[in-house]
Amino acid sequence: MTSEKNRIITIANQKGGVGKTTTAINLATALAAIGERVLIIDLDPQGNASTGLGIGRRERKLSSYDILVGANTVAEAALQTAVPNLAIIPSTLDLLGLEMEIAQQADRVFRLKTALSADDARSYNYVLLDCPPSFNLLTMNAMAAAHSVLVPLQCEFFALEGLSQLLETINQVRRSVNPSLDIQGIVLTMFDARNNLAQQVVNDVRTHLGEKVYHTLIPRNVRVSEAPSYGKPAILYDLKCAGSQAYLQLASEVIQRERQRKAAA
Repeated sequence: MTSEKNRIITIANQKGGVGKTTTAINLATALAAIGERVLIIDLDPQGNASTGLGIGRRERKLSSYDILVGANTVAEAALQTAVPNLAIIPSTLDLLGLEMEIAQQADRVFRLKTALSADDARSYNYVLLDCPPSFNLLTMNAMAAAHSVLVPLQCEFFALEGLSQLLETINQVRRSVNPSLDIQGIVLTMFDARNNLAQQVVNDVRTHLGEKVYHTLIPRNVRVSEAPSYGKPAILYDLKCAGSQAYLQLASEVIQRERQRKAAA
């Protein structure tokens, strides 16, 4: 288990298009805005978290690939973003070849855990791991390294079906490589109050998972969708829009739950 001097949270869902990267970027920004030191590690070869924080391809001299192969440290690969207190280790397409490159290595699942156990990684209060929308070696590395998993879940018809698969995956990781892995919480995204089905999904998820579901609902919001094309988190692009306000509320909930967890420990 990685040192509890910081909190390492994997943001994962095997389904694409659920607001995973948007949640990683805006939750990180909100946490940084209230004074927490935050690091995002972009583990998706598409690199959307890096782009969404304004890190161009040419700026990505070092990436998450370099820390996973052990060529560089977290401190060497981390880039400061335009958001004070928020750094990112960007992604490059090199990640596409990582699985084949380290597939035969005995420690292939623990590469990220090793990198994050170094002192330079412990200087961050929160490390958010943005995973690809699939269960592969990159996602396994994230779950092996993390204290917990935060699951963005779109308010749509098949949400619960996909969630049950993800929860089973988390149980498999617990049994095999990380017995302490916890569910940080379920974040309901793309909520449309005008849609009866969306409200039904919210009710169903809350019935099944109770307190694991955050109270904050992330609404469908045009401004949030526009922000990545400007290389900015929504909170910087339009602080007053409904989506930005929701992510600020979510950050408050995350902090509150962390306080409760530490008090109970």
